Amino acid sequence: MNTLRLLATVALGAGLGLGGLWSIQTSPPSLHANPAVAATDRVPLYYREPSGAPAWSATPKKDDQGRDYLPVYDDGQAAPEPAKPKQQADSTRKILYYRNPMGLPDTSPTPKKDPMGMDYVPVYEGDDADDGVVKLSPGKIQRTGVRSTPVERRTLHMAVKAPGTIQLDERRVSVIAMRAESFVQKVADVTTGTRVKAGQPLMEIYSSAVAAAAAEYLSTINSNIVGGNATYGRGSRQRLTNLDVPEPVIAAMEKSRIAPVTVQWSAPRDGIVLERNAIEGMRANPGDVLFRIADISVVWALVDVAERDLGSIAVGQPVTIRARSFPGRSFNGAIAVIYPQVNKDTRTARVRIELANPDLALLPDMYVDAEIDTAASAPVLAVPSDAVLDTGSRQAVLVDKGDGRYEPRAVKLGLRSASYVEVRDGLSDGEAVVTSANFLIDAESNLKAALKSFAEAGDAQPAAGGHAGMGEHQ
Repeated sequence: MNTLRLLATVALGAGLGLGGLWSIQTSPPSLHANPAVAATDRVPLYYREPSGAPAWSATPKKDDQGRDYLPVYDDGQAAPEPAKPKQQADSTRKILYYRNPMGLPDTSPTPKKDPMGMDYVPVYEGDDADDGVVKLSPGKIQRTGVRSTPVERRTLHMAVKAPGTIQLDERRVSVIAMRAESFVQKVADVTTGTRVKAGQPLMEIYSSAVAAAAAEYLSTINSNIVGGNATYGRGSRQRLTNLDVPEPVIAAMEKSRIAPVTVQWSAPRDGIVLERNAIEGMRANPGDVLFRIADISVVWALVDVAERDLGSIAVGQPVTIRARSFPGRSFNGAIAVIYPQVNKDTRTARVRIELANPDLALLPDMYVDAEIDTAASAPVLAVPSDAVLDTGSRQAVLVDKGDGRYEPRAVKLGLRSASYVEVRDGLSDGEAVVTSANFLIDAESNLKAALKSFAEAGDAQPAAGGHAGMGEHQ
């Protein structure tokens, strides 16, 4: 013990002597002895990134982690970075593992440093709660471009597209046929495809049945006994009507009191001649069609809608028709009829849309594409389509809880539009969902769950090994 006391006294004396000698030789201190002091009296050339990355600045600044850029002087040396107190682990709490300080998917069971020399951050028991919430640092949120959008109620406009063809309106087609044996005396200069007006002459017909009915009618109305009584001539006039004699011809007979040899047949409506079978001198039997005229100022678009879209369409919905013959032009109409039959081969149902065709641009059998606006009747809770993570059997969104916390949540979807999708269950009005970089957060959530399962498996393995060893020992 005395020997130890003697050695301590000698060492203390030697230290005091050296200290005094140092104070004599080094006072005042040299600039080269203390670089930090020397740096304050020098002007830096530029500032470099503290981690050594190839980044420079002409003025003082901070990096993404809040660290000051280091000044570099004319001798090429940078000022030493001020020492930072190391993050002390909380000894009162249990450390589960250490995670990468940059937020990378890397963990360690023991303390370590990353390639940049930064200490791994301890994760304590309770911080890694099993609530499915993913936590991101502000820097990582900015780097990955995470964006959130509030959930709102909106009216969804869904477009159902279907192909089709233009067809004639069945109510606007007229046929000129003889009701008695007749002969075509003369045909007007009208051919297939000619546009005609109502009342325009088409041909002259001679018919013995029409001539006999006309003579009988004129004898009745010219009679001195019953000529003044219109009741007696009603039957004869009706016979002419039954033979489909045009009304202007009957009116001319009543005015002239002369029975014509031939009867002039005229167009019953405005339209286009679709069929011309009348030839001068030909014999026309009852029922033979001589002319077929259609009014195409209003046409039908018959489109085939897929079976899966039938539930979203209804009579009266607006439809936009685009003809392949007229790029850039559209025709507007509405659903008039949904035919009550599904084609068993194509699994489609036929839908009829009535279209105005004032310039007669749409022609029968022309191919068209229909776009049916199936807007919802009332606003619904909807999120952008980019916010939904759909795996086929699972649909989920990432709810922004604030402060860098994101919660994966399963949802039930409904109607879809071009940019939005209805959410029927899983979200409330006003919540915010992630619309950008959500797949990265989802991947980190899955990685977090995987790491936790690995940790639990690692904790269970030593216990299982201990039991196995005990069994072997026994």
